[in-house]
Parts: sequence; C-alpha cells; structure tokens
Amino acid sequence: MTTIDPPVRRSAPNASLSTDLRIAVNRLSRTLRAQKADSSVTDAQFSALARLHRDGGMTLAELSRQDGVTPPSMTKTVAVLIDRGLVSKGGHGDDRRKVLLCATAAGAAFVEETRRRRDGWLTPRLAALTPAERRTLAEATDIMRRLAQQ
Repeated sequence: MTTIDPPVRRSAPNASLSTDLRIAVNRLSRTLRAQKADSSVTDAQFSALARLHRDGGMTLAELSRQDGVTPPSMTKTVAVLIDRGLVSKGGHGDDRRKVLLCATAAGAAFVEETRRRRDGWLTPRLAALTPAERRTLAEATDIMRRLAQQ
C-alpha cells in the first residue's frame, strides 16, 4: 500500500514580516493617536483639522479629496469642528458659491498641543534606543514611506 504525504504548506514569502510589521505599526499608531489634547476629538476630526492647519484653507470638496473620504462624511466631521470653534467658514475669494474652511487659532493650538504630546511620548523612547537602532529606524521610516505610497 502506498502512502501519500500530506501537502506541504507554504506560506507566502515574507508573510511573517508582513504580519509582524502590520501589528507593530498598528499598535504604535494607536498609542500615538491616543496622545491628543482632547480625547473627545475623533481621529477623522483631527486629521481634517491638522490638514487645514498644515495646508491652509480649502473647500469641503478639496478637504474630503485630500483626506480620502466622501463629501457627506467630511460635512459631518467639519460641522463638529465648527461647533467646537476649531474650524471657521469663510468666503472663497474666487467663487462666492464656495466656502473656504480654515483652522481657527484654537484649532491651530489644538493641533500643535497634540503634536507636542505625541512627540513628548515618542522622543524619550527613541532616546532610549542605541544609535544603531535609531539609524535602523530612520532607514525603516524611509522604507515605510515608500510602502505607503505604492
């Protein structure tokens, strides 16, 4: 009687690296996102506010396109930011039908304080690494940027 060997399971190349990297990035991202000036501001709200702070005023359509969400979703997000005094609406110089969204002074302060807290959490942890580990992490950061752009 002939025996048949069970099929050999072959995982995809780099499957372990893929899983390990995904988990590590998600954990780090979740921890950094928690370092906000006000935890009641959602990640989507902070993303929109930070984009307005960094890139300057833009229309709702531009903001939703930049953040990769639908205009109805961005409308809800922006409404909360306006109600909280973090974003203002103003006239668009070129087209009176358009509304220009801008981060207010309070919105800019919120973004800067959140960035300060996030850097404050991460900086001492980076300082505790060896110089070789920091170089490796700097190289990995460049690689991760390229992965994100593909």
